[in-house]
Amino acid sequence: MTENVEMDSARQRYEFKKMLERLEAKQGSGTELISLYIPPDKQIYDVTAQLRDEFGQCSNIKSKQTRTNVQSAISSILSRLKYFKTPPENGMAIFCGTVSTVGDRTDLQCDIVQPPEPLNLYMYRCSSSFELEPLKEMLEEKYVYGLLVIDRREAYWGFLRGNRIEPIGGATSTVPGKQRKGGQSSARFQRLRLIAINEFYKKVGDHSSEIFMAEKDFFERFKGLLIGGPSPTKEEFNEGGYLHHEVQKRVLGLFDVAYTNESGLSELVDSAQDALKGMEVVQEKQVMDRFLKELVKDDGAAAYGEESVRRNLEMGSVDTLILSERLRETRLKITCGNCGHSREETIRNEPGKTVRNLDLGICPKCSAPLQIEEETDIIDELTALADQSGTNVEIISDEFEEGSMLFSAFGGIAAILRYRTGY
Repeated sequence: MTENVEMDSARQRYEFKKMLERLEAKQGSGTELISLYIPPDKQIYDVTAQLRDEFGQCSNIKSKQTRTNVQSAISSILSRLKYFKTPPENGMAIFCGTVSTVGDRTDLQCDIVQPPEPLNLYMYRCSSSFELEPLKEMLEEKYVYGLLVIDRREAYWGFLRGNRIEPIGGATSTVPGKQRKGGQSSARFQRLRLIAINEFYKKVGDHSSEIFMAEKDFFERFKGLLIGGPSPTKEEFNEGGYLHHEVQKRVLGLFDVAYTNESGLSELVDSAQDALKGMEVVQEKQVMDRFLKELVKDDGAAAYGEESVRRNLEMGSVDTLILSERLRETRLKITCGNCGHSREETIRNEPGKTVRNLDLGICPKCSAPLQIEEETDIIDELTALADQSGTNVEIISDEFEEGSMLFSAFGGIAAILRYRTGY
C-alpha cells in the first residue's frame, strides 16, 4: 500500500512540474496575462467583485489591443468562477490571457490549477508572463539534511535536499604531517600538532554551525547532520564539542568515507542509507543499483530504451518500470481520415513547439493528408501499460549520478524484468 502512495506522489509531482513548465513557456505581447491566486478561505464573491472592478479600470489602458485582451481574460475568469461556490480545499490558481502561439497568431487560454498544498496568499497580477513563484515553492523540499566530511587535512560541507546533493564548499587545514622536521623535540612537535588539529576542528565546527543554522526555518526543516570521514577523525570531531548545541543534538550518525572533498558527499549519502531510510534519494538509488546490477549480468533481467521496454510491458514481463523525471516526449497516434491507415510515433517535446504544427506527411496507401488522432504524454502512456500487469513504476530524478545516467545513457526509459526475454 505504501509503495502505491509513493508511486502516486511521484507521478503527481511529475505532472505538477510539467504543468508549471508549460505555463512558464506561455508569453503575452504586453501586460495582459492574468495570474490569480485564491486561498481556501477567500470568498468567491469578494474575488468576482474585485475582477469586475478591474474590468472597469481597464478603460485606462492606452493600448486598445492590451485593453481588449485583459478584458477578455477577466471575462473568461468570471465565467469559470460561476461554477465555484467556495474555493477547493487547497485554494486555486487561475492563469488566463491571450498567449502567443505560432508566428503572429494568438489564443485566449485559461488554466485552473488546484495546488498540492494550501495557498496562503491572495494575488491578482497582470504581466507579460504568468506569476508562478508561489507554486514553484511547493516543489522545494520541505526537509533538509546537513552533510559534513572531515579528516585532519580538509573538510567539505553540503546539503541533502530530497534526492539532490547540494555542495557548499570546503576548507583545508595547516596541520603538519606526522613526521617532524629537524630542530624541534618530538614532544614539542606533537604538542604543536595537537594545537593545530584543535584549531582546525574549531574552525570547521564554527563554520558548520554557521552554514547549517542559516538554513531557512532551521528548527522545522533541518532533520539532521551526517558526518563522514576516517577513524578516529570523525569521532574526535563529534566528541569534542565543536558544533553549536542545536546542530550537535541533530547528529544522526558517523560514517566511514574515503574522500573528504566534494566526492565524499555522495559517498556519505551512500554509507548512510540506513539512517536515511525512507528518503527519496535512497529509494531511487536502490532502484537504479538493482537495474545496473541486472544489466551487467550475463543472464541479467533488464531492458532499456523505449522499444525494448514497451515490448516487455506488452508481454507483462516487467517487474519495475523506471522512468526519468526529465522525459518530455509525446506518443502520437497518426491516422488517415480517408482509408483508416494508422501508425504510432513518439516525438520529443520542444519548447515553443506543439504537436499540431508537425508536418505529418501523406498516407502511404492513398496519399491523403495524415492527422493526429490521439496524443499522450509518454510517461502517462507507459504507466498505463504498466498498470495493466501490476508493474511497479518509479519516476527517477536526475539530481544524482545514477539518475542522470538513466536519462543520458538509457534514454530515460528502463526496466527491471520478472524474467529474461529476448527484448
